[in-house]
Amino acid sequence: MCERYTIGHMRIDEAQFRCDTIEDKVRDVNRNGKFDNGEKKIAKVTAIPFGTYEVSMRIVSPSYSKKKAFAFTEGRMPRLLEVPEFSGVLIHTGNTEEDSAGCIIVGENKVVGKVINSMQTFKKLWRILDEAHKEGRKIYITIE
Repeated sequence: MCERYTIGHMRIDEAQFRCDTIEDKVRDVNRNGKFDNGEKKIAKVTAIPFGTYEVSMRIVSPSYSKKKAFAFTEGRMPRLLEVPEFSGVLIHTGNTEEDSAGCIIVGENKVVGKVINSMQTFKKLWRILDEAHKEGRKIYITIE
């Protein structure tokens, strides 16, 4: 774990989809899913706490709905629900923890301190999540 960022790995159904992630620094040091025992969330520079969260595919993001590159999502972005001390946690594109602001950035970790090929990775992930959403399946993400 670095002082500024955290590299993670995302899997869906083990082999169906796999990618790397980058988030801000983990501050849930005791890994119990909350900020306690001196742990402190710092706005826009703290990774979400460990735990399992439902993902909604129904919420339209005001900022992403205006970006032509995301027209295929119709403004909807994968959003984690009920994350303690956080709101509006999205899964989206970017390259470094500076693009995160508490969200999860997807891509390939082939360069120290960043992910690359983020848009291609996001599009693959989007297709899988959107299909699950359209089929009425619940979607969860576990941070460990």
